[in-house]
Order: sequence, then C-alpha cells, then structure tokens
Amino acid sequence: MRRMLRALAGALVGTALLATAAQAAPMKIRISTPAVPGDWHAEMLYIFKEYVERSLPGQFDVEIHLNATLFKQGTEPAAMQRGNLDMAMISAQDIAKQIPEWSIFTAGYIIRDPEHLKRVFASDVGREMFDLVRERMGIEILSVAYLGTRELNLREVRDVKTPADLAGVKLRMPGSDTWQFLGRCLGADPVPVAFNEVYLALKTGTIDGQDNPLPTDQKAKFYEVTEQIVLTHHLVDKVFLSISGKTWSKLDDEQKEVFREAAQAAAFFNDNNRIRDEKKLLKFFEEQGLVITEPDREAFRRHVQECYLNSPYAETWPEGLLERINAL
Repeated sequence: MRRMLRALAGALVGTALLATAAQAAPMKIRISTPAVPGDWHAEMLYIFKEYVERSLPGQFDVEIHLNATLFKQGTEPAAMQRGNLDMAMISAQDIAKQIPEWSIFTAGYIIRDPEHLKRVFASDVGREMFDLVRERMGIEILSVAYLGTRELNLREVRDVKTPADLAGVKLRMPGSDTWQFLGRCLGADPVPVAFNEVYLALKTGTIDGQDNPLPTDQKAKFYEVTEQIVLTHHLVDKVFLSISGKTWSKLDDEQKEVFREAAQAAAFFNDNNRIRDEKKLLKFFEEQGLVITEPDREAFRRHVQECYLNSPYAETWPEGLLERINAL
C-alpha cells in the first residue's frame, strides 16, 4: 500500500510539473507577409515582436515569416479565419473580397495623402469599417500602416500623359478583382502576378510594368529591370496589421492592450521611415538610370474616378461615405 501511495504521489507531482511547464510555455504567434527583408513593412513586424515580448516576458513567441513563405499574398485572411494563421498585414483589396463596402478604399484617388489616411481611419469612418471586419470576418484590425503612394514602374520608356497612353501595356497587379479593376481604370491591361515573381516577370518581358510605392521598388530592386517611373500617385496604399479573432479571443485584457500598443508603435515606425524615404528616392532612381516622368495627373484622376463611379463597386459603398471621407 505504501509503495502504491508513493507511486501515486510521484505521478501527481509529475502531472503538476507538466502542467506548470505547459503554463509556462510561451504562446506562439505566427505572422505571414509577402514583404521582402529590409522593407519597412517587414521591419515594422520586428518592432511589434520586440514590443510584445519585452512587455509580456515569457508569454509570447512571435514568429515572422517574410517573402510569402508561409502563405501566399491574398490568402492570409482565409488562413486567419480558419485558425491556421495568427496575424498578417492585410489589404483593403483582401477585405473587399468579403465585405464589398470596403471596395471604396481600393479605388484610385480617394485617399489624398498619408495625413488624410490617418484622419480617415482615426475617425468614425474608420471605426465603423473596422467593426464590419470584426463582425463579418472574425478579424481584429490593430493598426493601419502607410504602404506608400503607388506609382507606375515600366520596363521600357514610354510617353505617358493620360490613361490612353497605357493601352496595351501589360501591367502587373495582384490577382484579386479589385486590383485588376484598378489596373483597367488606369488604362492598362492588368496581369495577375504574385509579388515574389514580379522581378523575373519584368526581366523576361512577361509583363511591361508594375505599380508599387517607391520604397518597395527599391527594396525589391525593380530598378534593375525597369527603365521608367511615371508619377501617377494613383493610390495612397495601406495595410492593416490584423489578428485572427480566434487568437484574439485567447488573450486577456492586458495582453490585448499590449498588442494594440505594439501594433501602433510598429505602424508609427513604418510610416515615418516610408515618408522620409519617399522624399529622397527619386534621386536614387535617377542615379540608377531610370527616367522619371510626370503625367497629366488630373486626366488620370478624372478617368479613374469616373471609371469607379460608373462601376458596380460604387453601388456597394454606404450612402454618404464618399462625402464623409472627402470632408475629413
């Protein structure tokens, strides 16, 4: 009997130790992004990681997967909804696939500049749209990061003044319908190509050009396989650092507060560096031999806005939302 009691006591101690070890094991948070190393919206994730792990020592192990090595660009929201992925930086285009009202943020020439971007998403407009993502997608948006103002980047020099000058140009755009529609509104023939395949597609002539913010063009070294940048300023782009509702529900109030603070700090870091880089990158591209040209932006703006307002996308925009955005 004494031997049985000793064995039972040992088993209980072992079970207690295992339970304590399990409680002490940090919760793994996996983040997937197509961002390339060195790009600011890749580096901002390390700011997030450092903030969380320093503020909540031993509680979390944040894993960052760059270059779309974990999930392909655009597939992250579904992976988060399934519970297969904890966090990602998702686009308005990703969200609009499931929430048509969000297509207003995919339209060209709606958001004017980085300051306007901040005001929109810090306002009641932003809160209402974030609520839709929480309710319909089960995803919590933690912060908004400025991705940059998108410009055209062409493989060969062309005289581009109006959208008509892009007729026949095979312009790489991400694969979603909203991205492809923007490409058509710009006057080009959009071609869906994954981000990590763009460099080779430009080099081989599979595509004639691509559109991205200048810092992304630099980090991805697109200047090595292109000859021209056309400053269309057609989209003030943004990404939303987001967390799966399944993961979010596992956090207590203190952890949620730290995650939000970390996401805001990461976005602040990204935005400051991107805006600074954009101011000096034109000189860099000129030094690399690229031709920098200015189109008739008003002609582009009129054409793109008319394209959207006459499309089914505008029919999904909540009444008065465009006016509210313009008024901010």
